[in-house]
Amino acid sequence: MVVWKKLKPKFWDYVDAAAGPFAHLFNFRRIWQLAVLLTVGVAVVPLVAITAIDYQVTQKSIESEIALRTSRLVSNTRRAVSFFLAERRSALDFIVRDNSFADLNDPERLQSILKNLKSSFGGFTDLGVIDPLGYQRNYAGPYRLEGVDYSEQAWYREVLERGVHISDVFPGFRQVPHLIIAVKHEVGSGAQFVLRATLDTERFNHLISHPEVVGGGDAFLINREGKLQTPSLSHGKVLDTISLPVPSFSPNTELIETEDGQGQLNAIGYAYIEDTSFILMLVKNKKEILKPWYKTRLQLMGFLAASITIILVVILGVATYLVNKIYLADQKRITTLHQVEYSNKMATIGRLAAGVAHEINNPLAVINEKAGLIKDLFSMREECARDEKLMNTINGVLSSVERCAKITRRLLSFTRNSGVTTQRINLRETIHEVLGFLSKEAEYRSFHISVHVDEDVPQITSDQGRLQEILLNVINNSFAAMQDEGHLQVTVRRHKEQSVSVTVKDDGCGIPKADLERVFEPFFSTRAGKGGTGLGLSITSGMVQELGGEIRVESEVGKGTSFTITLPIQTEKKEKPSNEGSLGR
Repeated sequence: MVVWKKLKPKFWDYVDAAAGPFAHLFNFRRIWQLAVLLTVGVAVVPLVAITAIDYQVTQKSIESEIALRTSRLVSNTRRAVSFFLAERRSALDFIVRDNSFADLNDPERLQSILKNLKSSFGGFTDLGVIDPLGYQRNYAGPYRLEGVDYSEQAWYREVLERGVHISDVFPGFRQVPHLIIAVKHEVGSGAQFVLRATLDTERFNHLISHPEVVGGGDAFLINREGKLQTPSLSHGKVLDTISLPVPSFSPNTELIETEDGQGQLNAIGYAYIEDTSFILMLVKNKKEILKPWYKTRLQLMGFLAASITIILVVILGVATYLVNKIYLADQKRITTLHQVEYSNKMATIGRLAAGVAHEINNPLAVINEKAGLIKDLFSMREECARDEKLMNTINGVLSSVERCAKITRRLLSFTRNSGVTTQRINLRETIHEVLGFLSKEAEYRSFHISVHVDEDVPQITSDQGRLQEILLNVINNSFAAMQDEGHLQVTVRRHKEQSVSVTVKDDGCGIPKADLERVFEPFFSTRAGKGGTGLGLSITSGMVQELGGEIRVESEVGKGTSFTITLPIQTEKKEKPSNEGSLGR
């Protein structure tokens, strides 16, 4: 109760007995309650609704972004694996077409081919030539496999039927995980032979275990039976059977969600490798990949709670303050009416003063001219010119006229518009301010930015706003031309005695030589259809010229572009013409 008495506003218990039929207009407690309820409803309800919508949209956006990245990563890795296998299959196809059966049965020839494959492609362990009866007639490699009969092997029959065979990873006789690629070649009259190559899995595994692939997840290959073809971080070694179900066939990259044996929800991206039994899988724990979202969610809820608290405190305080002000205003109605009357009187005096100032300005100009003429006439007469008292009197008149002119100008100062736009500028600070505008994009795209300002570069006098806009346009142009992790260098040097040069150099795509002469033309753009309007550099060139400088460009396709802006150290001040007449002689 004691606290309430201290906090209770003055209007809380107020009753205007003289209000008559208009008492409701002076019920300040009710006004306060309505103001608080309406303001809270208008402020808090939309905030909660927007937060709820943003919560859902952000969660869906994050999940969609994760799904998109996973899908893109799986697709890119599938292409890399497919290319790896297709490249080596094409090499074998070329060998059987470029060499006859007799050539391939030459041990030295086959050893030479294997050596070339190892040096060119890598990953090849051995080569074997199999005759039409299924016997390995020639072999190049570290094992003794000449004469082995493959006629009853399933893979051999598949080669004869389909013309090619890419095996699963298996240990074989050597008990080392490997895979084979075999191609058939027909030599006419129904005769045919098979060239069989063994690939080790080291380079094959590297495609899957690349840091970009496994970052935040587990990437591996399985066959149609669910056996691992490459090592897995969470599901075992090569040839172990994974605990996850084998995903259903799809010609495209697919994304699914499933629980593992421990009840953890996993997001799985998978793709079937064409012409093989391999299935590429990228498994990510959904809880782990959504950790940033969970953190953001807590921050969002904390922000909502803090916002509502602040809004309520502000609304209560402002409503109380405003209604209390209304109450005080009601108590001072009579005083306020007198103040309004006084204000009207002062406004009239103000208008009169402005009129008087204008009227006085004209005779002051006449007095100024006549006094100046008298001074000039006296100056032509030697005896008057030597009369110090006379000259001081005339100078006193002129000084008094100038003083009156200053007073009248102050009365009319609200009509004066200053056009001065120049100021002292530190180029290093200005460049860092402009780069600060673009820091988020530079950080997101991993740009490497360096700024070098020579020690002998002085401060310049120029238009700060225009200079910032010029630098912003040029640096934005460089950002658009650079790839991620590009390099941008800003260099400031003293150009000549009265000028400085600012060079912005990037390692972007560059500008063709034929386009260099047109880059400053209006509506000419090298990024037509990609968001370029063709006005940026044209406007920038115009602003540089307005500052008394010039801009040059040098570029080479594939190596980058360099813009050099030359500015005077002292830019002339440009003032808008004044509408006010001046007093003069």
